[in-house]
Amino acid sequence: MVEGAFAELVGACAAGGVITAWALYLDLSPFLIGVLGALPFSAQLVQLPASWVTRRLGSRRAALWTIGICRQCVLPLAALPWLPVPLAAKQAVFLCCTFATSALGVAGNNAWTSWMGDLVPGALRGRYFGRRTAVCALAATCAALGAGALLDSGRSYGHAGAALSALTLTACAAGAFTTWLLRLQHAPRAVAAPAALPIREALSPVREAAGRRLLLFQMAWSAAGGVAAAFYPLHMIGNLKMGFARMALYTAAIAAFKTIAAPLWGHALDRRGARFVLVTCSFALCLSPPLWLFASAGHLGALAADAALNGIGMAGLSLATFSLPLSLSRPATRSFYVAGAAAAGGLAAGAGSAAGGFAVRFLPSAWSLLGAPLVTAHALFLLGGAARLGAALLALRVLDRPAAEVVQLPRLARAGRAKLSA
Repeated sequence: MVEGAFAELVGACAAGGVITAWALYLDLSPFLIGVLGALPFSAQLVQLPASWVTRRLGSRRAALWTIGICRQCVLPLAALPWLPVPLAAKQAVFLCCTFATSALGVAGNNAWTSWMGDLVPGALRGRYFGRRTAVCALAATCAALGAGALLDSGRSYGHAGAALSALTLTACAAGAFTTWLLRLQHAPRAVAAPAALPIREALSPVREAAGRRLLLFQMAWSAAGGVAAAFYPLHMIGNLKMGFARMALYTAAIAAFKTIAAPLWGHALDRRGARFVLVTCSFALCLSPPLWLFASAGHLGALAADAALNGIGMAGLSLATFSLPLSLSRPATRSFYVAGAAAAGGLAAGAGSAAGGFAVRFLPSAWSLLGAPLVTAHALFLLGGAARLGAALLALRVLDRPAAEVVQLPRLARAGRAKLSA
């Protein structure tokens, strides 16, 4: 849990809004900014070769190397504001560091997820990762607010380069500490590496019915979320006149509700299974896009309800989609299940985002519903909500471990402890 909290500090100081700050500081062209925006989706292609690396080297060894190097890839950026080189050279260094960090981060996530799937018993997985998610959400909120305050003060006093350099050094120091913490965690039970490439194991998410249904839901849900993802912040700034401070408050509210709900969903996951949590949260999140129709400049009460709904629903959905590839796979196929779900979701989200941008051209710029004046973004939100509903129906077909296994494992554990104490 401590490693997860410091990993969020790394992300707050070297990713997200800090990447945007670097892009503005280095005066990147709109094309390069677009490439950076597509990077989280395209980087998911690394999941496929990463699963082979995880399978061949072992999950612990692969995680230590990829995560350790990933969190130091940004170190050259610390010296970037002070180097007497052309701006084009600085842009090239920034892009190379960002691409390397994204690719190694995806590979490290594949290995780490497989590793934790072997370390954390299935009967305790929901409760443990529920608490860990709550800790990480709290740490991410505090770290993001601190990084944003430092960036704002740096820009106000004309020291943007110094602020970015300080954040980069902080990210590298926190990354080194997380690598040391990971080294303290033991390896799972040894699994002999195959003598040849395990083609059947690599194709297991597609060959097995449970894997196909999970991939289909992951693709449908990610595509539905990507339809309007890029237009929510634009709508908040342009139409709702919220400003960046209120946007940060909205994000912090989501994180707060996620911190509260994650442990509860973790307990429900252990008692009822990941499928129950997946279905409940996916249908609940279908209500989020319509709430945006009731928000307007000066009347943002609907967004408060949306923040609560998103925080609670996203906490359970992320736990369920994290747990299902682990519970449906065997140790030999775990890395391939993790890779398949992440790659399918990332590529589908990219396709959904592109489809949303294309659909905007054909949506009305001004329209009304029940007498309320609406804009193009509202139509796109409803389109995304309808797509979410279709994906939620696919969640009903997702398979999970038998309910008896989910309920009885904690009872067996308690009975074993009672027998030992007797």
